[in-house]
Amino acid sequence: MRRVVTSLSRFLLLTVALPATAQQSGDFTYASDGTSITITRYTGNGGFVTIPDTIEGLPVTNIGERAFLFCPYITQLTLPDSITSIGTKAFELANLLSMTIPDTVTSIGFEAFSYCRTLGTVTIGNGVTNIGDWAFDTCTSLTNLTIGDSVTDIGEVAFYGCTGLPRVIIPDSVTRVRSSAFSHCASLTTVTIGNGVTNIGGSAFSYCTSLTNIMIPSSVTGIGSSAFSHCASLINITISKSVTSIGDEAFFWCTNLTAIEVDALNPSYSSVDGVLFNKNQTVLVTCPGGRAGDYAVPSTVSSLGREAFALCTRLTHVSIPDHVTDIGYGVFGGCYSLANVTIPNHVTSLGESAFADCYSLTSITIPNSVTNIGPWAFQSCIGLLSLTVPDGVTGIGRGALYRCLSLTNVVIGHGVRFIDEDTFYYCTNLTGVFFTGNAPGTYPAFGGGTNTIVFYLPGTTGWGPTFGGRPTALWALPNPVVLTTAPSFGVRTNRFGFIISWATNASVVVEACTDLALPEWSPVGTNALVEGWSYFSDPEWANYANRFYRIRSP
Repeated sequence: MRRVVTSLSRFLLLTVALPATAQQSGDFTYASDGTSITITRYTGNGGFVTIPDTIEGLPVTNIGERAFLFCPYITQLTLPDSITSIGTKAFELANLLSMTIPDTVTSIGFEAFSYCRTLGTVTIGNGVTNIGDWAFDTCTSLTNLTIGDSVTDIGEVAFYGCTGLPRVIIPDSVTRVRSSAFSHCASLTTVTIGNGVTNIGGSAFSYCTSLTNIMIPSSVTGIGSSAFSHCASLINITISKSVTSIGDEAFFWCTNLTAIEVDALNPSYSSVDGVLFNKNQTVLVTCPGGRAGDYAVPSTVSSLGREAFALCTRLTHVSIPDHVTDIGYGVFGGCYSLANVTIPNHVTSLGESAFADCYSLTSITIPNSVTNIGPWAFQSCIGLLSLTVPDGVTGIGRGALYRCLSLTNVVIGHGVRFIDEDTFYYCTNLTGVFFTGNAPGTYPAFGGGTNTIVFYLPGTTGWGPTFGGRPTALWALPNPVVLTTAPSFGVRTNRFGFIISWATNASVVVEACTDLALPEWSPVGTNALVEGWSYFSDPEWANYANRFYRIRSP
């Protein structure tokens, strides 16, 4: 309700601001403030149109909001030197072939020429200081662009989707290229960035799929998130000494980028063998997407940046040094050829989408140090055959193994307390999930035509005839084991006890000794494993300073 009132209030204010009666001169409706004229609407038949420099003796200074909106029959337009501003959506959807904006114009408004799909040539005069947001959005025929040397700001999405534009020269007067300013300019091969630019906005040149090389001038201090993402033809990029900030995914999906070079005097970043690091090389920021073969992360590195290796589609093996403790969001996502990764024993977390879409990964060893497997961690690892989740892991995130089409079995460590939804969804060849501990909590984890059986150890608790919608069955082990995580493990009512799990109706002998250096094992009990398990309790344990146990079949 509050939004409706606000919108209505804005509408009323706009309505009150318009003149009570429109005035007409030839093919133009206009408004006058007594000193200058604003063209408010064109009413003629199109073709070649010339806007007069005066009406009733007053200078025509403004092209008003929506004045030529959706005038598809206008092909050529001449602006007089009296014009100083071009308003919001002034020529949107017009069929203009070319446009010369005189030096007297100082600003080009929001969406002023957007969707002028026949516009081939644009010359922006030397008086313009600001090119508004979306000003030339989706001018798909634009092939020639001249930006005047007074422009200081190129607005958001200003030339987005100008798919025919082959080159751009950004003059030295420009200080900021805003978000998505040249995004989706698919024919853009050459960009000259002026020496006044200090900031390249997020996605500024994203999806410029023909762009091959770019040099960042020394004036630039910040490169926004996804600034050059999906520039599939980009081979080399040079970062100047002044850049102190590079956003996430700045070079994401640049699959032919073989090297990111950094000026040696840069205080924040460095490059080694074409890979981007922070200055002291403790953080690997980005591996260029065109990197191929094996890669060993330098021993100085203790942290891998967000999506550090994402879409390095030609990498086959990566080794990681021992100081790394976290493999975060999307670090290896989309590494299609990655067949092997060495995860060090100090890693504690596998983040969201850490190995998503690693199609060639057939096996991976998760070290015992890992305590968390994030959402979608192994999503669409279609070659992965089996996986063991170590005992230290307490939770498995949503969709962690989603669409692992070749996965046949998974062993879940006894520390897992929760399995989120869709974890095994579309694992169409998964026949068994084997739990070594008690039943964890879960959302619907299975689906997509799986025929999985959930196996659990005799003596563990919380199991019913189904788990997560799949049938359950006892897991018959080849050898007896002690369930050290069961609630009954340890001292209970002045006795030491534990559950022995193995096979139904088998018998197990428990032996004890007091010195492992010179062991003399003596039997202290024989247990029949009814339904595959039995609880052993030793009332004599308190009589010894040390008491050790082992189990064997009779």
